[in-house]
Order: sequence, then structure tokens, then C-alpha cells
Amino acid sequence: MANKSKFQAIRGTRDLLPPETALWNRVEETAREVFRTFGFGEIRPPIFEPTELFARAVGGETDIVSKEMYTFLDPPVWTEILERIAGITDYDRVEGTFTFRPNLSPNWIAEVLSLRPEATASVCRAYIEHGMQQLPQPVKLYYLGPMFRRERPQKGRYRQFYQIGAEVLGGSDAPAIDAEVIEMVMTFFDRLQLPGAQLDINSIGHAADDCRRSYVAALKSALENVKDKLGADSQRRIETNPLRVLDSKLEHEQSIIETLPRIADHLCDDCKTHYAAVKRQLELRGVLYKENWRLVRGLDYYMRTTFEITAQGLGSQNAVCGGGRYDGLVELLGGPPTKGIGFAIGEDRLILSLQSAQNESPVTSHESLSIYVAWMGENAYATAIRAAKDLRNAGFRVELPPTEQKFGKALERASKLGSRFALILGDNEVAEGSWTLKTMADGSQQKFTEPELLEFLNGRQ
Repeated sequence: MANKSKFQAIRGTRDLLPPETALWNRVEETAREVFRTFGFGEIRPPIFEPTELFARAVGGETDIVSKEMYTFLDPPVWTEILERIAGITDYDRVEGTFTFRPNLSPNWIAEVLSLRPEATASVCRAYIEHGMQQLPQPVKLYYLGPMFRRERPQKGRYRQFYQIGAEVLGGSDAPAIDAEVIEMVMTFFDRLQLPGAQLDINSIGHAADDCRRSYVAALKSALENVKDKLGADSQRRIETNPLRVLDSKLEHEQSIIETLPRIADHLCDDCKTHYAAVKRQLELRGVLYKENWRLVRGLDYYMRTTFEITAQGLGSQNAVCGGGRYDGLVELLGGPPTKGIGFAIGEDRLILSLQSAQNESPVTSHESLSIYVAWMGENAYATAIRAAKDLRNAGFRVELPPTEQKFGKALERASKLGSRFALILGDNEVAEGSWTLKTMADGSQQKFTEPELLEFLNGRQ
């Protein structure tokens, strides 16, 4: 008999397991708590959308759309379609990979869908579809969930990755809105005690001849003069998207980039005024920032405020959050002219930074207080079940063994599970109504009545 293949997670994906998932839950719960206080509500858009939505929003020529998206045809009964229209029968539905070269009929129609590589496009689509422009403006939405890109896997980057993000759609482009969005995400990072969180900001103006377009022209001209000193990617970007050259991380290009024109010298008066007001609003809120003239976005609908937040423990690729204003995106997707600003946090990299800072089990200080119920004797079992139920109702994490264990084995099991306390229930404890609580760290024991036990444990939460 042939050996059965051993299934493993697909390259670029991984399983998130306890106890690490406790940290993920804490991060997401903290996001919900903080965002709620700023008036945001949760949106849960689909995981897949029409490919054209992302092509318009992200840019059809970007690597994300042209190389990295997971795209497929719908309806899913495509094998039957191939059989009926193309006459293809030589395939195996179960095989992991197969190749075919059909001569499809021009009448064959299928919808092209993609797993979402980001969520802003989906949120804007939902805003349009559900007529949210009729609601009191602006509409404040946040999301959490998986995204998908076929990138080269590396530290903190996966093909299925997770983002936490928020969008403010509609209303005005008042600088206070930009500042409050930034304040919210910095409050979130502060609540998590993210080490070394640094906020960089910039203004990229807007797509007009007297603003960003004049800057792009000046930048392209300057780049042409030093083209022979740049790498292949930067040389290509001179023609396709000169602003992307500023993103280069190549060591030999840094000194060249420092000599290039800066966008602040090309902003129109309105954009200069807006940027100055955003900085003033951040200062009023006590939000520390650093100006970074190289912080840009390549698509026309991005405008004015752009920002990025970096953290420690991630090496050179240390960004955990990026955001900015995109006043033209909703209109580009078929909606009315709509102001917009938002951000996306790379949750995988955020978790990695938090774990690096703790340098220990990522959940020890944040896990709910855990109790192991060590019961001995049939008479004690009913009391153990009731005790476990009451403790769980009070919010404690409780492990109740399904079968009786000897005292030593029970404590050994409690230790292996990392329980903070062992509640010892034997015939004597049941008869006396006095329960024994053992602190696993130092071995000390105390006796309590049931009400006293709950009071004691609540004081240790």
C-alpha cells in the first residue's frame, strides 16, 4: 500500500495555536474597546470580491493586483463547464495540481473573483452599496480579519495575513478628523504598550498641476539625471510611478534619494494650510510625530495626509501601520464624491513586536486567572462540578478533570497546564464546607468557605 501523504499548512500560511492565540484575542479586544470609544462600529465585508474592485482601488499595474492576488472563476462548477463546453475530461478533481489547454467557446462566461488583498476597497464598496451617504456623516467603520497575497514568505509576512483597520467616510476633510484618526491608532498602541511606536507623517498634496503633479514632474526630471546610478527597480519606476523610488531600501540609493526634490516645496496653498492644521491638531492632542518627506502614496486618489507607524523588534521592515487620506476612492468605485481617511495595521507584525518586547510566554501576564479542580472521592465530584460552574460564571478559567486522580498526579497535571491555583476537594472539604486552595507558585495552602474563595480570587484578578 502506498504511503499516504502528510498534510501540512500551505507555504506562507500557518496555524495560530494556544497559548499564542490568547495574545491575538487580547489585541483584537483592545482594538474593539478603543475604537468604540471613538465612535466606530464594526463592519465585516466578504473575504472575496470581484477582481475589478481591487484593480480599480489598488491599481491594476501594481504588484498586488498583477502578481499577488488569489484569483479564481465563479461558478465553482467549472469542471462541469470545461466538460460541456471545452470537451475536457482528462483531469482529476482531487489532484493538487493539473494542467489543461482548452479551446474555450466565446460563449463561456464566468465571474472573475479574488480573495481580498486589503479591505479598504470592500469598505468603500459597502458604503456605496448600502447608501451609507444617507446616514449622518462621517461614517466611522473598523474591521478585523484575514487578507491574502501571494508574497514571498518572510519574518512577519504571510500569504494569509491579518489586518486591523478603520475608515472614516463622508463629511468634511477637516484636519481634526485626520488628527483624531491618528490619535485613535496611537491610543490603541499605547494601550497595548507597543515598544518604540513612532509616528511619521507627511502631506502628499493633491493631484493638480499646481500641486502634486508639478512635484512628480520635478522628481522624474531629477531621477532621469541620476538614472544610471539607480538599481533596475528604481529605473523602471521612473517611468511607471516615480514616487515609488522614494520607498527604496537599497543602501547605495539612499544618498541619491536625499538629494531629490521634496514635495513640501511643491504643495499648493490649500494643501500647505491643511498640513499645518493637521500638525497643530496632533499637538493639541499630545500626539508626538516626526515629519518624513519620503512617506508617499502612488495612486492619484490618495491626497494630503499620509502616515506610518513603526515599532521595535521587526528589523528593517518595521512598519506596523500605514494610513492616509483618499478623497477620490469612493467616486472612483462608482459612488458620489466622498471624503475618506483610514489606516490598516499589520496584526501579524504587531503581535511579533509585542512578543519580542515581552521576551517570554506571550500571554502569562494577560491570561485569565486559571484554576485546576483536584477532586478526590465520588462524594466530592458533584461539589467539584458545582464549584467549576460557579468559578466559570465568575470569569475564571477552570480545568475540571473528567476522572478521579490521585493527589500527586492531580497537582502534577495542574503544574503542566500552568494553572495558578489548585482547588482541592476531598471528602473532608465537602463535609466541612471548607475548601482548600493551593497556590502553585509557592505551594502555600489556605482554607475558604465558598463565598470567601470567590472573594479571594476576585481580588487576584
